[in-house]
Amino acid sequence: MPALTPDTIRTLTETLADLTDYLRENPDPAEALALVEPLLDEYTGLPVQFADTLRALARAVQENPDAPRTAQVDLLITELRTAAWELADQHTLHYVLDDLRDLYGRSPTSEQGCCWCR
Repeated sequence: MPALTPDTIRTLTETLADLTDYLRENPDPAEALALVEPLLDEYTGLPVQFADTLRALARAVQENPDAPRTAQVDLLITELRTAAWELADQHTLHYVLDDLRDLYGRSPTSEQGCCWCR
C-alpha cells in the first residue's frame, strides 16, 4: 500500500467537492447516478468506509501508550465511535441507489440483491 499523506487525503476531498460542483450543474441523471454509485455501495461506499475510518482513529488514540488517560480523551473516543455508528446507519442509502437504478433502467451489478434481500 502506498504511503498516505495529508495531501493524498486532500486530493480525495477535492475530488468529492468537484463531484458536488458537477452535480449542481444538473447533469443527465443517469450519468450522475453512474458517478455516485461507488459512493453509495453498501459494502465499500463512503458511509461504511468513513465509519470504519473513525473507528480506526478511535482505536489508534485509545491504544496509543502516550495518549493521556483522562475523561476528556475517553469522551473524544466515545464521540468518534458514536459518529461512526451514525455514519454506518447511512448504509441504507444503498436502497436509494437501487431505486434510482430502477428509475433509470439500470440493473445493479449483482443480480443477487443486497445482503438483507438474499
